[in-house]
Amino acid sequence: MALIVQKYGGTSVGSVERIQAVAQRVYKTVQAGNSLVVVVSAMGKTTDGLVKLATEISPNPNRREMDMLLSTGEQVTIALLSMALQELGQPAISMTGAQVGIVTEAEHSRARILHIETTRLTRHINAGKVVVVAGFQGTSSAGEMEITTLGRGGSDTSAVAIAAALRADFCEIYTDVPGILTTDPRLVAEAQLMDAITCDEMLELASLGAKVLHPRAVEIARNYGVPLVVRSSWTDQPGTWVTSAKPQGRSLINLEIARPVDHVEFDTDQAKVALLRVPDKPGVAARLFGEISRQKVDVDLIIQSVHEGNSNDIAFTVTTPILKRAEAVATAIAPALRSQSNPKFDEAEVMVEHNIAKVSIAGAGMIGRPGVAAKMFATLAEAGVNIQMISTSEVKVSCVVNAAECDRAVLALRAAFEIEAGEQGSRGAGESACIDSPLPLRPSVTERSRSAAPLPNCPPVRGVALDLNQARLAIRQLPDRPGMAAKLFGLLAQHNISVDMIIQSQRCRVIDGVPRRDIAFTVSRIDGESAKKMLTQVAAELGWGEVVLDSAIAKVSIVGAGMVGQPGIAAKMFEALAQQQINIQMIATSEIKISCVVAQEQGVKALQAIHEAFDLAGSEKFVVPA
Repeated sequence: MALIVQKYGGTSVGSVERIQAVAQRVYKTVQAGNSLVVVVSAMGKTTDGLVKLATEISPNPNRREMDMLLSTGEQVTIALLSMALQELGQPAISMTGAQVGIVTEAEHSRARILHIETTRLTRHINAGKVVVVAGFQGTSSAGEMEITTLGRGGSDTSAVAIAAALRADFCEIYTDVPGILTTDPRLVAEAQLMDAITCDEMLELASLGAKVLHPRAVEIARNYGVPLVVRSSWTDQPGTWVTSAKPQGRSLINLEIARPVDHVEFDTDQAKVALLRVPDKPGVAARLFGEISRQKVDVDLIIQSVHEGNSNDIAFTVTTPILKRAEAVATAIAPALRSQSNPKFDEAEVMVEHNIAKVSIAGAGMIGRPGVAAKMFATLAEAGVNIQMISTSEVKVSCVVNAAECDRAVLALRAAFEIEAGEQGSRGAGESACIDSPLPLRPSVTERSRSAAPLPNCPPVRGVALDLNQARLAIRQLPDRPGMAAKLFGLLAQHNISVDMIIQSQRCRVIDGVPRRDIAFTVSRIDGESAKKMLTQVAAELGWGEVVLDSAIAKVSIVGAGMVGQPGIAAKMFEALAQQQINIQMIATSEIKISCVVAQEQGVKALQAIHEAFDLAGSEKFVVPA
């Protein structure tokens, strides 16, 4: 009937009894007339135990030997599951990543899949066997045949990659929850099960800390059009389908390292409104965007920079036709945002900027590749284009630039990322011919954005996620000229440090005749100290100011393709935080995501408040098995 790839995580195969239960499920699937490949993780906490053994031997174990050690965990599981299937009378064979033909980069502990040699795998499938594959591992393409591992979430990645290579009918990911929920059921027991979610929404949620699926697995599913379903190992519930647009016929060679950027998109129908020196206290963003929502002003990008003293800057972009209305709202509310307690406090100021453009690179191949954003910034610098605002997500990096520099920026980015004219992204409404060379118009909804289009009858916000594993770095007084962002993020990329949120302050100071701005960004907490040390060492010679690290932060985010064109969504999120007296330290948005940085100790309360505000709770309480 169908060729199916199933993946079972460590909890699902954590004991002999659970392995036997998985064998029964696999056996029933085969008896229904299906061909099956099963990918498994190491049993239970096996990997944690192996890591503990290694650290008892060495505080900094060799990465090659760690791959050799950790790859043994999955080998135990595949042998036991194959035996269990054979006991049921089902022909089965266990295979390591190397035996399957999963060829990876020669990069220990975090290798990406290059391609999968499916000949041997197909032969066993055609012989009627269930092939049980060790997830999380492969072998390098070099002659040494080094064992490599894929890093965190590697078994998900293995399963979806095998499904893509075999052109399987679908891939089932079995886990300890009944599907994809609106938030972590460990934090909100009433989290609601979704029937379906788009790949772009899932990419954002997965990258924000939702542990059900790894972003790399979702990326492969999106790029190759693999139908994906997340189901419970303990029940027969239908689970959650992860949907994607029709794939673009990608080659299966260089499967995970193919071109990371699919489109260059641009919109010249934009203007910026900034409120400078608003008080740094709970409720300010809620009041501002609450009034914006009541006046039916649709906002595109929103950023709030890292605070300076007792104040913040908040900026947002709107389309040109509604600029006057947006400016009127900001001007009217500014007096109410001024400090009442300190008469010496600088008054909130409204700053409006016309003639700006938003230029974006888009593609699902950016995940975990810090060099992509750095390349964009370097390309713009080489073209002499200064960046005024930056917005990032898992599938897009957007920069606000001067509209007069739009042509130059788009042509430079198109050349740098090898985007052909026919693959170009959409223009803004009302835009005149913007590019000198022939550039065919695309529909306003591009192929990329169709994969993010909301599913029918779905609420605008699909999920809420909390990331407690980030740190924030702020660099004071960077010279405001082309090349600074390229230099900064190029240095981070050289040290393999991935950046999440990036906020550039709107306030500009002239020091010694040089205009300067602050820039803040978030990184994984484990990279925080090393990033600060590296940047501090170069700050003086590059003319930068102080480098400040804050590791006591949390990032709470809402995700949903249906929030586009609904100005009240941001206001509702900010109001939910204000009601709990939770101060917002930073804000960053993309088309389908709004993220706020708050104090670490308020992270869980923030998530619970936002989840309740959007009425995402279901009637059933989910208990995650131990």
